Amino acid sequence: MMREQDLYAPVKMLLEGQGYTVKGEVGSADIVARRGDEPPVIVELKLRFSLALFHQAVARLAITDVVYIAVCRPGGRTARRTLRDNLALCRRLGLGLITLSADGRAEVQCDPGPYAPRKSNPRRARLLREFERLKGDPNTGGSTRRGIVTVYRQDALACAVHLAQNGASKGADVARATGVARATRIMSDNHYGWFQRVRTGIYDLTKSGQTGLAYHGCKHLQAR
Repeated sequence: MMREQDLYAPVKMLLEGQGYTVKGEVGSADIVARRGDEPPVIVELKLRFSLALFHQAVARLAITDVVYIAVCRPGGRTARRTLRDNLALCRRLGLGLITLSADGRAEVQCDPGPYAPRKSNPRRARLLREFERLKGDPNTGGSTRRGIVTVYRQDALACAVHLAQNGASKGADVARATGVARATRIMSDNHYGWFQRVRTGIYDLTKSGQTGLAYHGCKHLQAR
């Protein structure tokens, strides 16, 4: 089983290859490296990412601006996402990141430095559109994503309520009565399994649709 001290040699070799003099366990730091009159480099070693590791590294920024964390490269099904997310966090905090592969090779993923993420105007526009179109405040912040009421789900519920009240209906009639312009598309796609096409252009509610209405608090509309 690998230990934290097993990470020391590969990181030391990496830094020495760049002309640094490297020493372990100096003060409260796992690794300190010097190169001429440059600011000292601090590296904190851990087997895996953790909040405590980031806290520790951020505290070292009071000593020097050049702070790295060094961890074993993540493995398993979520390895790519784990590395990507933690790399983004390192950049945001101004930390460097070194990963160590199973064969002991140390690789720099990013260097310390100021970071200003580029804003995504399309993503902001989508967020604001969702905010403006969402009716009321149907979700409790912090809830799991399963069952979250999105604008799409609200539109589907409006279609389901209309069918529960009026029976099988033309898509155009549902759209006109509910104000959901994409009513026909929603019922045709049938993402939630709530709708069935009984004839061309005419849709009705399924048993799953009745259940969906009950789940979302429309119990008085479960049956016609």
